[in-house]
Amino acid sequence: MDRGTERDAPPSRGAGGGAADTVAAGRIPLAVVVVDRDGLVSHWSTGARRLFGAPKEEAVGRSVLDLLPVSGALPENDEITPYGAYSAYDGLGPNLESSLDGRLNYPAAGRARITVPERDRGRVDVLWWAYPLVGPGSERLLVLAADADRLHPGEPEGGYGTAAFERIAPGFALHTDFPGAEELARRLPEILPSMSVGEGARIVAQVLELGYPVLEFSQNDRVPVTPDWGVARRTERKARRERAARAVAQGLPVPEQLADDEVEDLEYTAVRERLEFLNEVSGRIGTSLDLSRTIIEVSRAVVPRFTDVAGTYLREQVVAGEGFPDGVPDTTTMWHRVAVEHTDEPGRWDDVVPVGEAMPFPAHTPFFQCMTSGEPVLVPRISEQMGHAIASQFEKRDIRPLITGRSMLVVPLKARNVVLGFMILLRHPERAEFNDMDRVTGAELAARAGLVLDNARMYTYQESVAETLQDSMLPHIPPRMPGCDIATRYLPGTLLGRVGGDWFDSVKLPGARTALVVGDVMGHGLNSAAMMGQLRTAVQTMAALDLPPAQLLRNLDDLAQRLGDTYLATCLYAVYDPIESELHIANAGHVPPVLVRAEDGRSELLDLPTGAPIGVGGVPFEAVRVRVEPGDRLVMCTDGLVEVRGEDIGVGLATLCESAAHPAASMDDACDTIIRALNTRGGRKDDVALLMARLNGIEPEDVAEWRLALDPAEAGRARAVVREQLYEWGLARLADNAELMAGELVTNAVRHARSRHVQLRLVRGDTLLCEVEDDDHTLPTLLSAGPDAESGRGLRVVSTLAREWGTSRTGAGKTVWFELTLRRR
Repeated sequence: MDRGTERDAPPSRGAGGGAADTVAAGRIPLAVVVVDRDGLVSHWSTGARRLFGAPKEEAVGRSVLDLLPVSGALPENDEITPYGAYSAYDGLGPNLESSLDGRLNYPAAGRARITVPERDRGRVDVLWWAYPLVGPGSERLLVLAADADRLHPGEPEGGYGTAAFERIAPGFALHTDFPGAEELARRLPEILPSMSVGEGARIVAQVLELGYPVLEFSQNDRVPVTPDWGVARRTERKARRERAARAVAQGLPVPEQLADDEVEDLEYTAVRERLEFLNEVSGRIGTSLDLSRTIIEVSRAVVPRFTDVAGTYLREQVVAGEGFPDGVPDTTTMWHRVAVEHTDEPGRWDDVVPVGEAMPFPAHTPFFQCMTSGEPVLVPRISEQMGHAIASQFEKRDIRPLITGRSMLVVPLKARNVVLGFMILLRHPERAEFNDMDRVTGAELAARAGLVLDNARMYTYQESVAETLQDSMLPHIPPRMPGCDIATRYLPGTLLGRVGGDWFDSVKLPGARTALVVGDVMGHGLNSAAMMGQLRTAVQTMAALDLPPAQLLRNLDDLAQRLGDTYLATCLYAVYDPIESELHIANAGHVPPVLVRAEDGRSELLDLPTGAPIGVGGVPFEAVRVRVEPGDRLVMCTDGLVEVRGEDIGVGLATLCESAAHPAASMDDACDTIIRALNTRGGRKDDVALLMARLNGIEPEDVAEWRLALDPAEAGRARAVVREQLYEWGLARLADNAELMAGELVTNAVRHARSRHVQLRLVRGDTLLCEVEDDDHTLPTLLSAGPDAESGRGLRVVSTLAREWGTSRTGAGKTVWFELTLRRR
């Protein structure tokens, strides 16, 4: 602000030219002071130091009234004749003190004599402009000031004549016949660096069309400044009043020009009303990033103050929350009616123009003209002919009684020069027609609404992308694993960036075991989600290697160190062995799990050694073994479920234990009970991952094992014992395929094993699982076996007949397994 405002002012060329205009192309030393809501100075420019004497270090943080003690505005007399028209003050504005102490909430300007002890002459004659700042920040008032002595028309160096200064006053208060518009549009980005050249041209066009300016501090916040009712106009008004008074005193007719005062007052009142309306609308729209709510806010903001009926239409891609619409709309573009707000009797519009309807618009309509040109279209009155043309688009519904005779304004809803939609504004026949000022006001309203809608659209789109990304990274865990049932829940965070780093997973392990995982990458956003994806993949890979829990966390920590030190993560890794009825668990800084005992319904937090989070490095991890019984339930979650800001986490953990022990008809019901108990406390902003496993176990009679010697003849024995066991289990229908595949696996194991024996095991559960284990670490691969090939057919047979098959390394060697489908018992 300091740098930009004190640049060279834009050159001004009056109609008459002259020396004053040449001088005006120089520099205007301005003091720039920003005052916060407490009346303290938050910005003090170099120009302020020069004008008022106080250095920035002493000014910032002090009361503005202490730094700018005001003795009041100058009186209306001609005591100071060197300043020409400025000596006739004529109520140019309230005194500066009224603005500084917050008694004014609208732009003001004036001239004041200020006592400045730091200056040699003690008192400074100052011209000032005060602009209230609107927005969420703490800044409340912008004050621009200039030394009136520098405006002395007779000053040879650096001075400015009064007439020249009128055209280059701060806030860009330009006359409507200002010829330097193109140059000003070019220089605006230099004065306000955040503004583009195109945006500057739009501002200047608005200034010239309406006769009042807008000072923009960013692309989104606009601050209205003092309309051009400044020195020259007020001096002229005073002169007209004096002439009228002399005419009355002499008994002469009053000049007709006196009526211009009333006209000017009405114009000023109209402009001010428009500014207040736009500011009010800006405050009412965009209160949320929900697209549906934003649409309703935009529609209701204009009814009834600006219009009697407001219909909002959006392009199909915007409503769907998709990417930015491509191309210029045409007659095939579908427009969704997303809102209709009106002051007519309830229900009058509902049947004729229902919300949710999608339709194209023909080229001859004002709607098509608006959407293709991107400019407002004004129809002073809808004629019978136009009403008939518009009604023809609505098939059997006659809309003519609703629109004929009304004034219509169609304004585009644009963002980044793309038309997202448009609004149809209608006024009752007895109400004043829309005029050119309404058209410009409607365009400004639509511009602000377009930005708000686009923000909501982009948020909806990004939210959809984030949810898709999150869903793609979360696994689709089957509800039944060997010896256990699993249920999961994921709740996205309530913060703006919904993508988080919470995850859960389950991995099938050799020996009918299952790995259960819950983790949480600290932080939010796409980077956290990406880190989560990397860690989850690493856990799956290392779990498939059948690494012990503590060693897996150690390797995961080493991996996080190699990936970088930006992120930390917590992780809880448990391996459930349903045959041994045992949990093997290791913890890396995570919330401890809850174990609910089936015998008495008692729940407890498992006391585990809590290692440091993944990514800290250099910290050992320990694993413990916990005995479990069939029917016990293990509950694992992330801290977002139990931790609430301002509340001890122990309260959440106690609630977790209590809710986990609550009886439930199913696993899904049990998860829902936990979520309801913990998610209704309020204050939750983090995402939540919850995994519950019911540990059913596998009965000893459902497991059969054999130790086979390293003899090729053992393949025949394997086929025989498998057939016999399946007949004993009542699974004779599976015997042919099972014995064939078991024989192939045993043949391969006997050929490659190094020890004295291989292990064959059958497990009857939800599926029939067959495992063959040996001490060779080389994993077999599926090969393409030709007619003359001597090997490779065994796994081909297994892959063809099995429901599922796989290989995995173990601490002693490898396991090759297959599954066959069983009917549920």
